Amino acid sequence: MRLSVTLLAVISLAGLSTVARGAKVDAQLPAQQVLYYHEATRLSMACVYAIDAYGPDAAALPPILDEAFDEVDRIDRLMSHYKADSPLSRVNRDAGGRPVAVEPELFDFIAEAVRYSRESDGAFDITVGPLMKAWGFFRGEGRMPSSGELATARRHVGAAHLVLNPGEKTIGFDEPGVELDLGGIAKGYAVDRVVRLLKEWQIAAALVSAGGSTIYGLGAPPGRKGWDVTIQDPTDSRKTALTVRLKDRALSVSGTSEKSFESGGVRYSHIMDPRSGTPVQGVLSVAVLTSTGTAGDALDNALFVMGPERSRTFLKGWPATEAMFFLPDTALGWKVARLSGRR
Repeated sequence: MRLSVTLLAVISLAGLSTVARGAKVDAQLPAQQVLYYHEATRLSMACVYAIDAYGPDAAALPPILDEAFDEVDRIDRLMSHYKADSPLSRVNRDAGGRPVAVEPELFDFIAEAVRYSRESDGAFDITVGPLMKAWGFFRGEGRMPSSGELATARRHVGAAHLVLNPGEKTIGFDEPGVELDLGGIAKGYAVDRVVRLLKEWQIAAALVSAGGSTIYGLGAPPGRKGWDVTIQDPTDSRKTALTVRLKDRALSVSGTSEKSFESGGVRYSHIMDPRSGTPVQGVLSVAVLTSTGTAGDALDNALFVMGPERSRTFLKGWPATEAMFFLPDTALGWKVARLSGRR
């Protein structure tokens, strides 16, 4: 079994014994059901997707995982703003001049993303694309924009620029220059789609990772209570910060280490506050435990932007969600602030 999964913030499997690929496992389940183990990876959506799975049919596991990765590739073709021929790229090119008809799946997903934006008062926003380009984080590691570039980008950011027609399934922009970027949430959606398919294929337990930035634990490995994963120290990749257990829930992590640059003695990361038009300062990383990868992806960005104090009130509306803020600390390097939506 793979004992580590490279992550954005970095998460790795912890405390699992090694099992050979295709090996039979006595899961000690009712009726002594025999489970087999298989793991596989594929590069998709600009990251490595990894799946560890247990199922009752050894021969079926490899093609099942291949089909799961094919579903991730399909979503990438649908939602990538890097692929010029994707439906999302067509929206970005044409919706400033006229409404663009899209397939129901893409329309519904964008409508859901807009809901997260409204509920977070714009802390999460899929129209952040112009800002990512202005700051050099689109296909790059970042740069300091001019005041003019920043002002132009900010004029085109905000969910209010979107005109959604549910009946016609069309998406329009109220002016040219608006651009959608689903990078902060599409990977989580792909994880959820994979989990749904694995359930349909009667996979007993699985760990699904989208480059480590979003990971879902379906069920539990044989003989264990869940999938134990560790969250990396936000300031030292050689150390572990925390261990969490996943069983039918998702862990999503946003961190400043993925893309950043330094200018004038200040480090700027790719995690943008859509309201101010500038990268967020004062937070190292945020880890969110919640019910789905889609929600986790939206919330880790929103909470990162809000910060722990504002997030405390916001999370009251999310009773199944927990958040861990890794904050700078002069003496210790970092400290953790834990928040929960549980009442």
